[in-house]
Amino acid sequence: MWSDHPIDWLTARVYTVPTDRPEADGTLAWDATTLILVEAASGPVTGLGWTYGAPATAALVREPLARTVLGRDALDTAGAYEAMRRALRNAGRPGLGTYALSAVDLALWDLAARLLDVPLVGLLGGRPRPVEVYGSGGFTTYPDRVTERQLRGWVEEQGIPRVKIKIGESWGGHPERDLARISAARTAIGPDAALYVDANGAFTAKRAIRLAEAFAGEGVTWFEEPVPSDDPAGLAAVRAAVAPDVTAGEYGDEPRYFARLAPAVDCLQADATRCGGLTGFLRAAAVAEAAGVQLSGHCSPHAHAHAAAARSAGIRHLEWFHDHVRVESLLFDGVLDPAGGTVTPGADGAPGHGLTLAEGRAAPYLVDA
Repeated sequence: MWSDHPIDWLTARVYTVPTDRPEADGTLAWDATTLILVEAASGPVTGLGWTYGAPATAALVREPLARTVLGRDALDTAGAYEAMRRALRNAGRPGLGTYALSAVDLALWDLAARLLDVPLVGLLGGRPRPVEVYGSGGFTTYPDRVTERQLRGWVEEQGIPRVKIKIGESWGGHPERDLARISAARTAIGPDAALYVDANGAFTAKRAIRLAEAFAGEGVTWFEEPVPSDDPAGLAAVRAAVAPDVTAGEYGDEPRYFARLAPAVDCLQADATRCGGLTGFLRAAAVAEAAGVQLSGHCSPHAHAHAAAARSAGIRHLEWFHDHVRVESLLFDGVLDPAGGTVTPGADGAPGHGLTLAEGRAAPYLVDA
């Protein structure tokens, strides 16, 4: 296929970065974060994309996705996206297949913007504008003093007026501990900052409702995944019974998933590193708009920032997630500054999403090239 800007090569590398301390939420524990980096080039210009997940994701990038997009017009992101979806049919598109597709799609959007020498937000039809973020961490394995220090760092040092902690410890088996941690978080951030909680699907609907009644006095305004995301009926039941906004959607991988979930939540979540890159994220935003709810970017804030600025009216905020901010700040130059509670992608005029691989800093964490 001939093109003025053919995709000449596409590669995948895997980086694994240990956490700075043991981490867990209500349903999972981990001690490292793995980023799969995709680079796509047309002539001397290179675009970067990434996802978080199993190292095996890189194999799907190398085959069949690289074969599918090589030689295509680098500006035809929509055509590449549909071709990749078809190529993954028998390889297994849900799960790792969509994670791999997401990383390639992000790289191709970045490449297209760099070829045109414009910030990605401009290519997406927007302009640099502030996008709200919220500090996210407070893992269940953290000692109280660590959680409090982290929360105060966001609120007092960086001026981020919204923070989130994990609850649902041991699959919701320690509600008294959850309540104590929520109370401690409120004390740490003061009465004015917004307090969010995330159960990662640890509760049944009834347990979630009882817990929300118990923490009602702490002013929690966001209750993320009180029950698993694949239980829209349970989410709807919790939503109808509690005061905080009920949110979910981080595992969505196609518009139909988001369409099923949107009526059950107050704010839909989507993750560009999981749902099909920027193409998938923009489709999720359209679903949210049609359903009359806002959309929030899940984790990996630098993957979402330009799209969020371009779709500002329907985007509530981005998750300034401790793990991914730490990894992205380590592996990339050009990261955003959340001071004051917002980021402004494209403000410096750098083409694409503005990130470049910091080869020297990244090298010690490379596990597969």
